Amino acid sequence: MGTLVMIGQVVLGLSILIILHELGHFLAARAFGIKVEKFYLFFDAWGVKLFKFNYKGCEYGIGWLPLGGYVKIAGMIDESMDTEQMKEEPKPWEFRSKPAWQRLIVMLGGIIVNVLLGIFIFWMLTFKYGESDFDNTKMTYGVAPGIIGKQIGIEKGDKILAVNGKPAVNFLADVLSMEVLMGDAVLTIDRQGQEQQIKVPSTILNEVADHKKNEFVQPRFKLDTVGEIVKGSEAERMNFQKGDKIVSVNGGAIVFFDDFKDAMTKYKNQAIQVAVDRKGEMVNLTGKVDSTATLGFALSQEQLPVHVREFGFAESLPIGAKKAFTVITDNIKGFSKIFKGEVRADKALSGPIGIAKLFGEHVDWFKFWNLVGMLSMALAFMNLLPIPALDGGHVVFLLVEMVQGKPLSDKVLERAQMVGFFILIALMIFTFGNDILKW
Repeated sequence: MGTLVMIGQVVLGLSILIILHELGHFLAARAFGIKVEKFYLFFDAWGVKLFKFNYKGCEYGIGWLPLGGYVKIAGMIDESMDTEQMKEEPKPWEFRSKPAWQRLIVMLGGIIVNVLLGIFIFWMLTFKYGESDFDNTKMTYGVAPGIIGKQIGIEKGDKILAVNGKPAVNFLADVLSMEVLMGDAVLTIDRQGQEQQIKVPSTILNEVADHKKNEFVQPRFKLDTVGEIVKGSEAERMNFQKGDKIVSVNGGAIVFFDDFKDAMTKYKNQAIQVAVDRKGEMVNLTGKVDSTATLGFALSQEQLPVHVREFGFAESLPIGAKKAFTVITDNIKGFSKIFKGEVRADKALSGPIGIAKLFGEHVDWFKFWNLVGMLSMALAFMNLLPIPALDGGHVVFLLVEMVQGKPLSDKVLERAQMVGFFILIALMIFTFGNDILKW
């Protein structure tokens, strides 16, 4: 059931983005009197269609190949490669008959809609949910480093004071920001009263791709008591009881959650003895840690310092817009690192399977719309790349035409379209294969 929920979310999210992107092209073309022959969600490759209907001279439908969508604009060399139409004399309602500036707007229509959609989603999320974060200045016990944090020299109890000289006020927004996870950031830390600096390596995104960002650092907090116990678990067999306070594991004192987590990892698949304080009485429990380094109970924890900010309707707009455009700047930085060789492409790029895993097996509407907003801005960025067959490629050709005063030949455009098509197919094969290998 969880897999179906995950697939359903990614199909719904991508369908919204594809339809609205193509609607941008459609509305711009119609506004300039250009005929649109087809409007499809997914590709009807080899003429195979799941659903179709005609309305006012345009065929609307759903194709069988879920790799995007398209609008077929009359008199334009696009992915349909309809060269026969291009051999005829230009008609007044065709794309090629319109001024270059109008054609440029038509080609940018989808990107503009994606940007507006991304801004709108982040605007509404900010207005409805506000912003909540852990107050990093009140992290009494500092941080607990994960696999990545330990590799770069962060130790248990370190307090992160600043990132690149700017005070780290919020834990998620500052300490776990993309500014840090992109690498090259300098962290100012307080280690037992002594200030030190730690340089985050430029290649850290490779590690984040392998281990996820929660293996960088997490807030450090003390354990409280044992909560709910899973039926049939090792914890139940060991006779754990709700309210027990864990004191030690195999003689090693347990104070913080990361101490307990480290102990479970250390003794994975091994016998253990856990000392617990049960209503003032010390009780020893024996058992075995399973292969997932767990026993099967929830742990209560002390409350971490959280602050929530709420924003008015108009006040939320610039905040949402900033969040939206941050997605584009992060994509630019990410691609820059790939081209520099600091980040491996197979670590940084994901296809539909990787995207589906981001949505998860349970429906969380905040998470869903947050991801749709991010994907909308990423789609705008990707489509603006100057690759033939993408909107950005068409934009480049139109700009060349506007500079030189005449369009490129149909033959050049056809060949460029084919080159772009093969580039996209190669990229698609790479991302799909990469997803499968990761899975």
